[in-house]
Amino acid sequence: MHDVRTVRAPSMLRLAAASLAGTAIEFYDFFVYGTAAALVLGPLFFPTFSPVAGTLAAFATFGVGFVARPLGSVLFGHIGDRHGRRPVLVGSLLLTGASTVAVGCVPTFDSIGVAAPVLLLVLRFLQGLGLGGEWGGAVLLTAEHAPADRRGLWSSFPQVGPPVGFLLANGAVLTLSATLTDAQFAAWGWRVPFWAAGVLALVGLWLRSSLTESPSFLKIDDYARVPLVEVVRDHWRLVLLTAGALAVGYAIFYAVTTWSLAYATERLGVSRTVMLTSVMAAVVIKGALTPVAAVLGDRYGRRPLCLIGCAAAALWMFPMVALLATGAPLLMFLGFLVALIAFVTMFGVIAAYLPELYEPRVRCTGAAVGYNLGGVLGGALTPIVATALAGQGGRVPWGVGAYMTGLALLSLGCFALLPETRPMRVRATEAEAEAAAAG
Repeated sequence: MHDVRTVRAPSMLRLAAASLAGTAIEFYDFFVYGTAAALVLGPLFFPTFSPVAGTLAAFATFGVGFVARPLGSVLFGHIGDRHGRRPVLVGSLLLTGASTVAVGCVPTFDSIGVAAPVLLLVLRFLQGLGLGGEWGGAVLLTAEHAPADRRGLWSSFPQVGPPVGFLLANGAVLTLSATLTDAQFAAWGWRVPFWAAGVLALVGLWLRSSLTESPSFLKIDDYARVPLVEVVRDHWRLVLLTAGALAVGYAIFYAVTTWSLAYATERLGVSRTVMLTSVMAAVVIKGALTPVAAVLGDRYGRRPLCLIGCAAAALWMFPMVALLATGAPLLMFLGFLVALIAFVTMFGVIAAYLPELYEPRVRCTGAAVGYNLGGVLGGALTPIVATALAGQGGRVPWGVGAYMTGLALLSLGCFALLPETRPMRVRATEAEAEAAAAG
């Protein structure tokens, strides 16, 4: 057994801030690819395809990153459960940052032919592999340091990282799109955000260099020999339920932030600048509401908020696609905003909820695999399925609304089968404190 170190309150704030910065940087890497896939990668890397087929092909390379994420969870989860959460943070950041910079250096199809999309595919896979480890390491390090009655709040800091990363990525693309001509943007402008990932990765490594190991990990005296084997053998039902439960959250986020960009710019003729601005405004509010949802989860429980978020999503998917089809910026923004509020009601508490469902010895593997399998179901498939469905209907993509509603109902059923965790943990902590005071 390791010596357990005590973390004082100021250290908790620094740790949460470092986790937020790290997830923001890694999700910047992941999101900048999604934005580029929606706007420019199809013509540059799949020029022999029709516009719709080229977008589908670009989204397929986008989806490969999600397929890689569960594999990254297994790889980095093994490291996290055997050797600690801190090594995961460094390794995942290096892998994601290096592969993102490399994407910005890949020649287009016109230069090297079919090797261009193949290289894109390989680098996207490596991006996903790194991000699959990032979430588990950052969330667990924060959640396992946090006091039980404030675990939701502190764990929400890494969850704010994805919207910050999205805003950084789309802000970079929006700035370049607004200042360059279409020809300049297609020729070299789209590469700049990928190159910037190298600088951000160095900043992230510096921020994480002073983090201390998780107390829960240091207390483990019987490590899982092969964590994945234990997870599959003893927790397979829990992994499948969490994956299904999280699917709609991923679907909402990537329908709003990735598919809608391609649909509105290609089908409706809305400018890139208008679409990026509308989506970014909704994401800003979503990010600001994440800690609010987390605090409510600390007070009322994780599961009730997840059920409310899923129900709201099921009711809003048809209105969202109808508002998107108007092409009017304010109406599109309203559709995106309500959808992302439903999303954050669920995902604001997930960083506390998932770790509490697993025992510490396999927590890094179990929580991360369940989280990233949900990404495959919701994030990888949604842009592809939505693009195909939208191409077969009229101006309003009702098929996309039906698909999203079905996912919301699936996730609602999975959350209904999961147990609550927060009241049990907090009551136990309070009972221990009362017993200590009485003693």
